[in-house]
Amino acid sequence: MLSAKSLFQEIIDNDESFALFCSIAASGESQGGWENARIAALVPETQRELAPKIIRHGADEDKHGRIFNALLRKRGLRPVPVPPETDYTMLLERHGIGLAHDRLRRDEPLTVQDVVTYLAHSRVTEQRASEQMELLRKHFADHPDLGRAIRMISDDEDNHLAYCHEELLRFAYAGHGRAIQRTLRECALAEIRVHRDVSLAVMTHMGRILGWPRSRAAVLAAGIHAVYAYERLAGWRRMVSLSMPERRNALAGPATPEPELA
Repeated sequence: MLSAKSLFQEIIDNDESFALFCSIAASGESQGGWENARIAALVPETQRELAPKIIRHGADEDKHGRIFNALLRKRGLRPVPVPPETDYTMLLERHGIGLAHDRLRRDEPLTVQDVVTYLAHSRVTEQRASEQMELLRKHFADHPDLGRAIRMISDDEDNHLAYCHEELLRFAYAGHGRAIQRTLRECALAEIRVHRDVSLAVMTHMGRILGWPRSRAAVLAAGIHAVYAYERLAGWRRMVSLSMPERRNALAGPATPEPELA
């Protein structure tokens, strides 16, 4: 039976597909770490109280990248090149979502609207990350090699999502509500397209590595397109709603150290 658990089990059981999965994940997390570090350095003076939380966000992302690389080392594997069509973070930037890397490389303070854009982009992408890690946690929380890492990353992603909700609500109460909703909608609609395209690309590479028959590849592609159709119709709305989280001030304090995996 084809299920999310059986699919991921097949990927992690094969060294080549596991190396690709971890390399894609580590690359995306490392890019997120760099982006947050630059945003923290450039945050405007009126929002300097946000800087420690943005730093913590970036430190968590860096930590996740190290965790995925440590999982590779534990298997005696090395990172592999990430195919451009599977680079979620890069493709989001190309679609104009979030703050452009060229902007972040310049030593010019961000504006308040830039900070709102960053938080809206993060709220959308952290929704996706939280859901994906929750799915892995559901099936692999007790896995002897992956379980501890999955639980830690899942907790962090939930914290990141809570932080985005709380800070965006603060900006909404300060009068930025319309800009937030407009930016959230733009980000969500772009993200679901990028997620579809990246999912199709990843499944194509995994299918080649694992020797999937055309019929199986077609079923998986149809499933990805069906998810996109639902998200395009109504599912994107879950990415733009805002509510005060149960986890308040979720990114206070330093990042927790990663588990010893090797």
